[in-house]
Parts: sequence; structure tokens; C-alpha cells
Amino acid sequence: MKFKGRRQSSNVEDQRGKQGSGLLNFKGGIIGTLIIAAIVYFLGGNPMQVLNLMNSGETSGQTEAVELSEHEREMTEFVSVVLADTEDVWHRLFNDQGLTYREPKLVLFRGSVNSACGYAQAATGPFYCSGDEKVYLDLQFLEKLQKKLGAEGDFAVAYIIAHEVGHHVQNLLGTMDKLNHSRSKASEKEMNALTVKLELQADFFAGVWVHHAQKMKQMMEAGDMDEALNAAVAVGDDQIQMNSQGYITPDSFTHGTSAQRKHWLLKGIETGDVAQGNTFNGRAL
Repeated sequence: MKFKGRRQSSNVEDQRGKQGSGLLNFKGGIIGTLIIAAIVYFLGGNPMQVLNLMNSGETSGQTEAVELSEHEREMTEFVSVVLADTEDVWHRLFNDQGLTYREPKLVLFRGSVNSACGYAQAATGPFYCSGDEKVYLDLQFLEKLQKKLGAEGDFAVAYIIAHEVGHHVQNLLGTMDKLNHSRSKASEKEMNALTVKLELQADFFAGVWVHHAQKMKQMMEAGDMDEALNAAVAVGDDQIQMNSQGYITPDSFTHGTSAQRKHWLLKGIETGDVAQGNTFNGRAL
């Protein structure tokens, strides 16, 4: 993706310069849960189940100065440009509907972070917190996870950011509130199914961003599309479960299959039409 010399967002909060030790003291023995969450919540747009388990954690209180490498500084620039592009696209799309787009913040952290949704470690994966309207991202952990899942490439990172911003769009449109109101009445199986549809819509919104950002910015390079689609396939629940445990349990899916994620991302890219992203209406695929 072309990003050098382009506008960078002012909404990036870099917390890596002076970071805590990243060690959290958990009650209830949930370290194993976090290891699983490292895979399952790779694109965890609404990782409340994991974060709720972490609410009882306490940081060690130790801090140390952290010097960023040249690669980290370059990735910071890249992330800032991607976020700026999402701002430009969603401002235009909201304005076209007579709405006002409120820009989210993107927090870069290392090891662990405290959000309005609770404490989180890097192993939680990238996530959006509706409580403070911020996207949280640990770039070091993300790169390691990308290698593990085979979803490498800078545009794969752009897709991940656009997916999390897609959750912010859902929050502004009231979709997340509706889902949260269903939690008290829905069974775990029903809630998982609704969460899948929420995640697939965020994939669709990421595709909508690609469609309009390319028209507005001409920022894509050869291979970028393949990187994004490959990332969507790599983080499908079925593929992750098969790779991690050798079998799949569809009732436990929270993000959608590889085919579903690719389908909705590609539909967003091809149409660019927000109105065509109602994943809650009927079958997800």
C-alpha cells in the first residue's frame, strides 16, 4: 500500500514510549484462556468475554523507557495513514446520509493496556472498545500472529484496522447497542450466532473502506487485494479451530468461517454500498 508522504491521522495515541512491564496478576487461572484468545480473538472487534475475565487483573506498576526501532516508526506512519484514510471515507459516507461521523482513537500499545472495557494483554489481539471509542493494537504481537496464521503483508494490517473501525461504525449506528441488549435474553449459542453476524458486517465495512479509499486515494499496489482476502480466510473460525485443535465446533464460532469472512469482505470491496451489508438479515452466506 502506498503510504509515504500521505496525510496521517492525529487520532493515534502511542503508548509504547513508556510502557508497563506487561505483566498482569490474574485471579482464577485464566492464562490458558488468554492463550486461546490469542488465536480466536485475532480480529476481536468486541472481545467482551475475554476482557471481562481480565477485569480483576492488576498491573505490576513497573515502567521502563522504550525506544522504537526504525521498522516500528515506519509501521506507526503506516497505521496513521490507514486511520486517516478511514476517516476520509467514513466522513464522506456518513455525510452522504446526513449523518455526522465521530472519529475513533487508535491506541498503539506494547504488552498490556488498560481500556474502558478492562485490562487487556497483547494476546487478546486487536480490538475495539465501544466504552471509550478506541481501537487497540499491539503491532509487535500482531506481526507474530500474522506469521503464525499465514496472514502477512501490510495490506493485511490495513484490513485489520479497517475491520476494527467497522466496529466503530456499528457503534455509531446503534448496532452494538442492539446486540448488547440481546445478551440477557439469548442463549450462548444464539449469542455466538449474533456475534458472528456482527463480525461479518465489520468485514463488509472493511471492504467498503477499500472500495472508496481506492477511488479517492489510488493507494493500492499489486498484491494488496490478495493480502486482505488471504487475511480474512486465515482468521476464519473453522480454519483456526482446525489448525489449533484438529476439529471444528460450529456452535462456538464467534467470527465466521473463512468462506463467510472472505465473502463479506469481497462484497464490500465490489459494491462499496453500505446498504448491502445487512448480515443480520437471514443467512450469513
